[in-house]
Amino acid sequence: MRFLRFVVIAAAALLPVAGQAIGKADQVLVVKGEYRLYLMQNGEVMQSFPVTFGDNPKGHKQQQGDQRTPEGNYSLGYKNSSSSFYKSIHISYPNTQDRKSARRRGVSPGGDIMIHGQPNGWGRWSPLTQLFNWTDGCIALSNKNMDIVWESVNAGIPIEIRP
Repeated sequence: MRFLRFVVIAAAALLPVAGQAIGKADQVLVVKGEYRLYLMQNGEVMQSFPVTFGDNPKGHKQQQGDQRTPEGNYSLGYKNSSSSFYKSIHISYPNTQDRKSARRRGVSPGGDIMIHGQPNGWGRWSPLTQLFNWTDGCIALSNKNMDIVWESVNAGIPIEIRP
């Protein structure tokens, strides 16, 4: 009986705890229509999180100030632990195609698109702020979920943002 109890406790200790990262992701997938961010590894979902977007989430970002979150293939860049938001990870928007499209229309494509947590000092309000789109085009998570994403990704991995 003691041995069985030991096996059960040991097995439970090895199981991932809900809300903890399970290794490093090799890709991030965001599906705007589902309001979800997926951490992927070898094509399989490791974990997923609810997210919110820009105030005008439908469609691909066209220009600075349109309140849209870009769609397409990008990569994650630098991490900023001292941003105006609880941790942020830069997304490589605009890419060459985004810049060309904006130039043809005579507008700025915008930039500084991030995955980030809540505005500093607003962490406890995330159950409310995660109910509506409020960013300027970024992808927002609760601070708790941002911690997991932060630990699970490295700069340079791809991020795909789908409609």
